Amino acid sequence: MKLVILEDHTKASEWAAKYIRNQIVQFNPGPGRYFTLGLPTGSTPLGSYKKLIEYYKNGDLSFRYVKTFNMDEYVDILAENTHILDGNAPDLEAECNAFEEKIKAAGGIDLFFGGIGPDGHIAFNEPGSSLVSRTRVKTLAMDTILANARFFNGDLTKVPTMALTVGVGTIMDAREVLILITGAHKSLALYKAIEDGVNHMWTVSALQQHPKTLFVCDEDATLELRVKTVQYFKGLLHVHNKLVEPLYSMKQNGAVKEAACYF
Repeated sequence: MKLVILEDHTKASEWAAKYIRNQIVQFNPGPGRYFTLGLPTGSTPLGSYKKLIEYYKNGDLSFRYVKTFNMDEYVDILAENTHILDGNAPDLEAECNAFEEKIKAAGGIDLFFGGIGPDGHIAFNEPGSSLVSRTRVKTLAMDTILANARFFNGDLTKVPTMALTVGVGTIMDAREVLILITGAHKSLALYKAIEDGVNHMWTVSALQQHPKTLFVCDEDATLELRVKTVQYFKGLLHVHNKLVEPLYSMKQNGAVKEAACYF
């Protein structure tokens, strides 16, 4: 497990975007060799998405041979490579099972990029969710409904009370997981994810048992961590920065080239 601590939300978002960019470029996707990416919704990843769009527009990154499993259509990904759970499907259980099968057919998820809620939920795996759960229908906690009200003009009556979500087990199957955590309101959740034990009441804590988990956070999110923990991971920042330095670019028919800019 790695923890990268940056100064603020903007820098943490940019670092995460650079990491995703390098992972895709170094994978060197092409026909018959797709990079499979899990993408989150919500406000946390927006800064990273803006940077990825910038890289795409500059010609440094392409999503032509990237498959996504998420509820958002993204950049230049072909429609047939974008997999979205249909909350209006006539048979929701069949929809969830089909989603799992599509992930398997794609060869699994190479990188799952996610955020968490203040209560430590990952995707919509609310407190109490099974840590081996799969894609399914999930009733949302009131805290999640309240947090999502901002997307519905603050009208609680318009916020869905149920959702389709990938399970904790689905996320754990990804070859790599990158979690972006920013803000003081997420600090207890980060503490539970890093320093406390694995607990189904804080589903993000399951990632302690994933062989390749990378947490990226800002200073505010570290407020509940022990001083020694923060100092330890800050001391490793020069090592972790090698994951985004140099910053690679997709140019000249997909060849990997070092970009001019650095972190």
